[in-house]
Amino acid sequence: MLHIVQNDPDVPPGTFAEDLDSAGILHFVHHPYAGDPLPGLQDVSALIVMGGSMGANDDLQHPFLYDLKFFIRHVVSAGIPYLGICLGGQLLAAALGARVVPDRWEELGNLPVILTTEGQGDRLFNGLPTEFDTFQWHHDSFDIPEGGVVLASSAECPHQAFRVGHTAWGTQFHPEVTEQIIRDWCAWDPVNVPPVSELLTGFHAIEQPYRIFSRQMLNNFLRTAGLLAPS
Repeated sequence: MLHIVQNDPDVPPGTFAEDLDSAGILHFVHHPYAGDPLPGLQDVSALIVMGGSMGANDDLQHPFLYDLKFFIRHVVSAGIPYLGICLGGQLLAAALGARVVPDRWEELGNLPVILTTEGQGDRLFNGLPTEFDTFQWHHDSFDIPEGGVVLASSAECPHQAFRVGHTAWGTQFHPEVTEQIIRDWCAWDPVNVPPVSELLTGFHAIEQPYRIFSRQMLNNFLRTAGLLAPS
């Protein structure tokens, strides 16, 4: 079964959950911040880990992160397909021994991402253009773990996506956001983030292709896990 880890009440699977429901793909969402246990490794055919307002190294404030990173290491070692979104990508990097650097390459809002040569040939991005629009909301950024490959970059953040091995991916950008999610995030710190009206105007301008690319990326991941028939 596909399992999803939601690390923060304000960072749900968003459009991912909508697309999974539409495709009839059974999935289970865990909320470890609320005390939910993580699944048994034997029950996981694929794992998606979402973002969160905390940092990947904030184990003292959020003790569940320690167990989650330990679990991620085992998922990757077992060759189980893994997709980490923003904090989920940072947790993948940290779990594999790479640095996650606070307040580096910060991005907030609607920004384009460019695939590297390796990214253009990577199956997670199959069918996506070399440059596509994304929604960004991060203060921290990951280094690439040893043996990892950079798949995408942006003007401000050279590490937008990476792959380790054949089945583990991390992204810095958010392919899952909705208008309500953006509104919720803006409420975290209305003084130091762009106005919600500005962010939503930009988001609505890119929303149609954004949804197409988001669904394509999710479907590519599901095909890797054998949860969706080849196209």
